[in-house]
Amino acid sequence: MKFCKKYREYMQGQEKTLPGVGFKKLKKILKKCRRHVQSQKCLNEALAVQTCPNSNCPGNQNVTFFPRRHGQSQKCLNEALAVQTCPNNNCPVCDGTFFPSLLNEMSQVIGCFNHRAQKLLELHLASGFRKYLFWVKGKWQRDHAALTQEGNDLVTYALINAVAVRKILKKYDKIHVSNQGQLFKSQAQRMHMEILQSPWLCELMAFYINLRETKAANLTKGSALFDGCSLEINDGKPSLTCELFDSVKLDIDLTCSICLETVFDPVSLTCGHIFCYMCACSAASVSIVDGLKTANPKEKCPLCREERVYEGAVHLEELSILLSRSCQEYWEQRLQAERVERVKQIKQHWETQCRAFIGV
Repeated sequence: MKFCKKYREYMQGQEKTLPGVGFKKLKKILKKCRRHVQSQKCLNEALAVQTCPNSNCPGNQNVTFFPRRHGQSQKCLNEALAVQTCPNNNCPVCDGTFFPSLLNEMSQVIGCFNHRAQKLLELHLASGFRKYLFWVKGKWQRDHAALTQEGNDLVTYALINAVAVRKILKKYDKIHVSNQGQLFKSQAQRMHMEILQSPWLCELMAFYINLRETKAANLTKGSALFDGCSLEINDGKPSLTCELFDSVKLDIDLTCSICLETVFDPVSLTCGHIFCYMCACSAASVSIVDGLKTANPKEKCPLCREERVYEGAVHLEELSILLSRSCQEYWEQRLQAERVERVKQIKQHWETQCRAFIGV
């Protein structure tokens, strides 16, 4: 079954209408590319030629081609081969039809995914008075199996839309004989429109594994599109892995690039990179008391050097729970070491505040 049909069946099979990639519409837009049609026409004319008035034509020396009209065929071939990219003045695709439509759909997909994932995780992690409020509102009625299935569905939704975007961009590059599709993908990543960059995807994968491993979670049969998420530890280096029908394999490295250890109390910056909370605070030149939201907007990510990535950082609580269960010995050692450092920073912070208050 072709992916386009499989994707359409998946989206139509959802109980709620969800935003998605207009695969069929975007393919129609690509078919309207005038330069592509012209190049195909030139190739067809070149192959259909029969005569050439030039007596010295190299076609006369080739017994496998008719020598007639070789000059015209060569001209058509040259025109066809010259069409490497579409100029903006003739191609409706490059004029701004294809990429704006795709960007708008990607924005809707990631917005819907982030909103639903955040609500689901808030419901699962709620405690105390907040949990009571959810119960009053009637939201606390689903058991672990229902929550796990919803998490499963959300991860599948994210991955299948990521595959759809990748395939339509690949088709664009194939038609236009260019790399504009890959350049657009890089631009979308810088704009944080790539759904695989979403910190909520990492949280959902950890959430799914956490609930799946509890005795209370009686999972129903998962989607045929979804093979499952797992935490893999190779040579002491953990990573989250997720596969979607052998088309996409997502690996999220859980090693902090600053301390080179397994991330502890992890946070994800808006650029998608994951660090230990204390390491991120150190990189942002803020104390753990002030927090990442007080970081200077000019502070950059230690990996990609992008600015304005700290204010919207997401605390990965589900991932922290998963790692604390899977790496218990390391977690205990790191917890004791960080407790000492946190107490030290808190004391320094309040000493500074007191001195400022009394004017010393």
